Amino acid sequence: MLDRLRAHAYTLAMTYAPYPALRLRRTRATAWSRAMHAENRLSASDFIWPLFVTDGEGVEQPIATLPGVSRWSVDGIVARAREARDAGIPCLALFPNTQADRRSDDGAEALNPDNLMCRAIRAIKDAVPDIGVLTDVALDPYTVHGQDGLLDPTGYVVNDATVDVLIGQSLNQAAAGADIIAPSDMMDGRVGAIREALEETGHANVQIMAYAAKYASAFYGPFRDAVGSRGLLKGDKKNYQMDPANGEEALREVALDLAEGADSVMVKPGLPYLDIVARVRDRFSVPVFAYQVSGEYAMIEHAAAAEAGDRDALILETLMAFKRAGCSGVLTYHALHAARLLEG
Repeated sequence: MLDRLRAHAYTLAMTYAPYPALRLRRTRATAWSRAMHAENRLSASDFIWPLFVTDGEGVEQPIATLPGVSRWSVDGIVARAREARDAGIPCLALFPNTQADRRSDDGAEALNPDNLMCRAIRAIKDAVPDIGVLTDVALDPYTVHGQDGLLDPTGYVVNDATVDVLIGQSLNQAAAGADIIAPSDMMDGRVGAIREALEETGHANVQIMAYAAKYASAFYGPFRDAVGSRGLLKGDKKNYQMDPANGEEALREVALDLAEGADSVMVKPGLPYLDIVARVRDRFSVPVFAYQVSGEYAMIEHAAAAEAGDRDALILETLMAFKRAGCSGVLTYHALHAARLLEG
């Protein structure tokens, strides 16, 4: 392998004229030239905007660990949908902050056709039908224990019984008008089971974006605050989310989800896993998305507040890194701000 790499490097070197006949700085010398030679470009159509739904009317609840991000009641979510459409953002990702009295061991609220998620989906589709709605499929927003699935008596998250509930949750959201079902639970076999159920119930055109490589990451803390599960979570999620040490395993996960019918795949978190994004895109040549998660967002916001870097420049540079790695799009809490920056 090393000999092949050396031979390839030598061939490349012989392809180009030597300095000073070739000066790579020439094309960087002016703004117009840099724009003309840019290999990747960002636009609002690259973004999916995650939003948090809460109960009530006229409610905005700022999230302390996510500066600038709030939970919104359904009417506020509709207003955000209009902002997204006007800014050219094609899709929203919804996450519910389920009331405590509606959480249970079995996450039954996920199957309620009038739960927060379903009400928000219907309201968006009624008011802004030309924007996409992506919905999270996992039980952690609905369980009293904060895990993504059902527990056995030892506290272990069981796979197949959880998948049965996830199927019902997916059909519930599809019936409400979801355009993309996004299973984030990391249970084995759930993509195929959901795809089959969607086909059998007349939802053949509903897409599945699989959280195919979702890691057991330390970057999720603010998100758990946002959906109200941090204080509930007992233990960790390492028996179903991926080990950050593993890369080959991510490719196996992606291959399985694609074979089961995923239309696109996601890597989560984002920036610490750009190597995984690039490997997935190179291996499979399929639409791959990344989630710039809550901890990544918070680091940028706190760095900017401490004057450790220019906020706008940090936002656009990190988003460009996703495109350069091979992302078709990015889930980012900076979506609206970034779209408006790119407009200007």
